[in-house]
Amino acid sequence: MIKKFVLASVLLSQLTISCSSDESTVDENQSLTEQIAAIVKQPYSDLTPDQQKIKLEAEANDMLLQLDKSKSSSAVDAIENLGRLLDISSVDIFNGKNDNQIEDVLNVSDVYGIYTWNNAQQKWNKTASTTDLQFVFPATKTQTANNATLSAKSTSSDVKVYISDSYNWENNIETNDHFFLPTSSNATLKIDNKEAAIFSQAAKYGSKNEVPVEFSYKMSVNDGYTWEMSGQKNVETSANASLTFNGKNLIKFNAGSTADIDALITDEELTQYRGTANGLVQLMDNFVIVADMDLATAAKDDAALEKSLVHPKYPNYEDPKADYKAYYTAENAYNEKHSQATVTSFNKNMKLILVSKKDGTKIADIVQRSKKGYSYDANLPVWVTDNYYANGGIWANDGAGGSFIVQNYDEELYLKFGDSTEVEMSAYFSKGFENFEAKFEEFIKAFETK
Repeated sequence: MIKKFVLASVLLSQLTISCSSDESTVDENQSLTEQIAAIVKQPYSDLTPDQQKIKLEAEANDMLLQLDKSKSSSAVDAIENLGRLLDISSVDIFNGKNDNQIEDVLNVSDVYGIYTWNNAQQKWNKTASTTDLQFVFPATKTQTANNATLSAKSTSSDVKVYISDSYNWENNIETNDHFFLPTSSNATLKIDNKEAAIFSQAAKYGSKNEVPVEFSYKMSVNDGYTWEMSGQKNVETSANASLTFNGKNLIKFNAGSTADIDALITDEELTQYRGTANGLVQLMDNFVIVADMDLATAAKDDAALEKSLVHPKYPNYEDPKADYKAYYTAENAYNEKHSQATVTSFNKNMKLILVSKKDGTKIADIVQRSKKGYSYDANLPVWVTDNYYANGGIWANDGAGGSFIVQNYDEELYLKFGDSTEVEMSAYFSKGFENFEAKFEEFIKAFETK
């Protein structure tokens, strides 16, 4: 259902501005529903920025509903819960090589074991296997019984990836190990013994480099949603991704050379954008996002940021001069600077505009902004005298040291309209769009890695 209170406020401001104008196309004597319907019938090119916002919200409503509906997918819930459980208790599918997260399930080969969630002890119990890699766990966060199973199989390549196995702090010796990347892997998710989702991916490697020259990934869930990504690294990187519901396109991403994108711009109303873009996003049947992306520079900016902005070092709990409040203050500053730098790089290297697919009118620029996100209270320790330690004590939490708010930041997409006002893109297209856009951006940047 269209958020009428938002539409009403925008419509009211539009009417206030246009009362003295002869160009108003809205009859203020009509009902709200009639006024919205009248605006939606007109092309974007004939509407004021405020009226464009009204039409945009009305036309984007179907997509917002579909993306919000995808959040209630039982398969997605199960995968998210598996990720949460792996955060609570990490598993070692590399047999002693390192801790793993959910992404590793499809990205390794020749590793086996059956891991069953022990809810009472909040850990994974492992059963040895020479043929299967399997996780048995609750499908939702609120459940305690194990009713979901994720089973994975893969085929090895000859591309060896070296990883850190262990590090001895006393003698400064690091032990490394390795595993082989898969050329193909498949996984099946079952909930209550019924197939809920199928995952598959394939990769081709042109050398011993761990970055593939071709890659594809597909997730199909029983709720009707399918998410696919594929990429190819040639002289110019090309990549595609799509989210469909029962075969109908919701979002489709394309990135490549200008010639590649020009070939996709077939609608007469959009031909004015040929020769200007190396990326195209199609949002259902109503909108496209035309993108001019400098992926190589964006990847370099990301690498430079990680080198130039160093995360503060956690204090030594045996140092009586350690300042934990200063550390958390520095961490907050780091989080804010990192987010702001990420936004600056995005806005410099990713030029995106939202366009009406029906009449070719530019509706808004798409920009990124940094906003305060998740925060939590960190307990500040106090110095406790203990002659066992060389410095006569340690920093410990006893509840008397107070707390300090640690602030994280999110980077969110905004629509910047012709009147310079900005509105969060998720207000029109759901937060789900940003999640998929971020996945695709991360995916195509990976191909820029040398």
